[in-house]
Amino acid sequence: MPEQEPIVHAAGLVKRYGDFTAVHGIDFDVRSGQVFGLLGPNGAGKSSTMRMISCVSKPTAGFLRLFGMDAATHGPAIRARIGVCPQQDTLDAELSVVQNLTVFARYFGIPRATAAARAADLLAFVRLESRADDRVDALSGGMKRRLSVARAMINDPRLLLLDEPTTGLDPQARHLLWERLDQLRRRGVTQVLTTHYMDEAEQLCDWLVVVDGGRTVATGTPAGLIARHCTKEVVELRLRQADAPVEELNRLGLRVERLPDRLLLYADDGEAAAAAVHREGIGLRSVLVRRGGLEDVFLHLTGRALVD
Repeated sequence: MPEQEPIVHAAGLVKRYGDFTAVHGIDFDVRSGQVFGLLGPNGAGKSSTMRMISCVSKPTAGFLRLFGMDAATHGPAIRARIGVCPQQDTLDAELSVVQNLTVFARYFGIPRATAAARAADLLAFVRLESRADDRVDALSGGMKRRLSVARAMINDPRLLLLDEPTTGLDPQARHLLWERLDQLRRRGVTQVLTTHYMDEAEQLCDWLVVVDGGRTVATGTPAGLIARHCTKEVVELRLRQADAPVEELNRLGLRVERLPDRLLLYADDGEAAAAAVHREGIGLRSVLVRRGGLEDVFLHLTGRALVD
């Protein structure tokens, strides 16, 4: 039996704005039912890629298919089958919570009765049923993000695009939204998301593509990327003297990274590495042994330089 065609297929995807190339020939597939994460620093090409997937910006070169259709020529048909939750809330503050769903449903030609029923179900799903008649401007930031996700689902999409879905939310609101997105995954809703939160990507995503400077630098599962580009544990060393020489660490045969406020020592056995550091007699203020994670991978692949 042939493998099912991916929901999204990109090959040699390029996006230019005048003389500036934002996306340099990236390739990826998004499988049905998958939660696909697109990671990268600011200016890496994530937003340009998301705009092409959502069919509001045509590729400059390369090939992009969604649901087996060419994104360059079948934009309206594709947009009818996707839901988009943008990074910035675009809710109508003059309408009530429920009206933001039912009025938006008209863009998809959804009958009023169907729209009302879906709106009620979606508000219950995102725990906003008690706020249905409130004005949007009375909602907290977390409530607005949940409403944005509900609105993106009003057309019962096969593909949901989420651009920084939890930016600015407190931990409680983030975890509630994570729970709801995981429920959508279990329902079989395919999701493509961008995020700057590595714990979010590790928690939600089945497959990741890391981009930098518009180019792909790594792909894989969260666990696979950690295994390939990091060690099982990381030892964070804070020295008594920030500028103290640390030549002794080179004798340990481990990767060492110096940061302005601490040293990072990458090891599969963090406790053994910390004990070895103590034996070298290096003056330390504190030692922390933690699990190697996706943030370590991300910074290793894309660098620590601040990008505005």
